[in-house]
Amino acid sequence: MARLDPASVKALCFDVFGTVVDWRSSIIRECEEFAKRHGSSEDCPDFADRWRAMYQPAMEEVRNGKRAWTKLDDLHRESLGRLAVEFGIQGVLAGDLDDLNRAWHRLDPWPDAVRGLTRLKGKHVLATLSNGNVALMVNMAKRAGLPWDAILGAEVTRHYKPQSGCYLGTAAMLGLRPEECALVAAHNNDLAAARTLGFKTIFVTRPTEHGPGQTKDLTAERDWDVVARDFFDLADQLGC
Repeated sequence: MARLDPASVKALCFDVFGTVVDWRSSIIRECEEFAKRHGSSEDCPDFADRWRAMYQPAMEEVRNGKRAWTKLDDLHRESLGRLAVEFGIQGVLAGDLDDLNRAWHRLDPWPDAVRGLTRLKGKHVLATLSNGNVALMVNMAKRAGLPWDAILGAEVTRHYKPQSGCYLGTAAMLGLRPEECALVAAHNNDLAAARTLGFKTIFVTRPTEHGPGQTKDLTAERDWDVVARDFFDLADQLGC
């Protein structure tokens, strides 16, 4: 059960990719539809994994100052251009690749996400604390029915997680102290960064985020304030 007083948490701030939405299955689906339209034969699970593997290295160039602030949509598009070469995708217009890049705007929520978030919203402010840019988060929420009160995180703060400015800036924009916020995430490293800044920490298990062979983030690796099976379990523990 929860190790914190739910009344002490005014805002639940959510990691989104993997915690709220199933990015891998969604990207595989989009890749399969793309391949069918263009008569290609990509290994779509491998394509999704390779695209995601480019995520952290691309953001690191922004975090370490090697390049100016660049939103995630643009980083994803640059990575996709390299992937197209790597997978031998030929004869495709740039506009078609642009549309495939917007697959990240069309990610499907986990089955418990929408109803679980709706329950949690009854007692808490719900905000994104994601590396996704605002348009991506808004379009995803509109399509999937995600009931956010605020879209915050990297683009708004001009910091990518785990930089402290992303977490602290999100809390500040909500008019809250870090200790009045909880980060909800399926990733132990994200929670560790948030805890050092005063956030409460809520771990939600997503054991198939990386597919059936997932080996990391299967369990809580620290004594997080709450550990939940899914958003329904989280809502039960927080009395929502």
